[in-house]
Amino acid sequence: MDRVAVKSSNLKSVSYDSDTEGLEVEFRTGSVYRYAGVPQAIYEGLMEARSKGSYHHQHIRKTYSYKRLK
Repeated sequence: MDRVAVKSSNLKSVSYDSDTEGLEVEFRTGSVYRYAGVPQAIYEGLMEARSKGSYHHQHIRKTYSYKRLK
């Protein structure tokens, strides 16, 4: 998955694999997390959100299982 840079004070880049519903988020701190089972609509909502950090916090972080990659 190639990550796409995003405009955010908290997130640096995001990638999504629709086949596996895997979402990777790279934070400005350098940490990278992979979230499992994320529907495409949630990914699209993240990419369209005015505040990507807030959207991530409200709709992804506490809802989907994740693994820290870095």
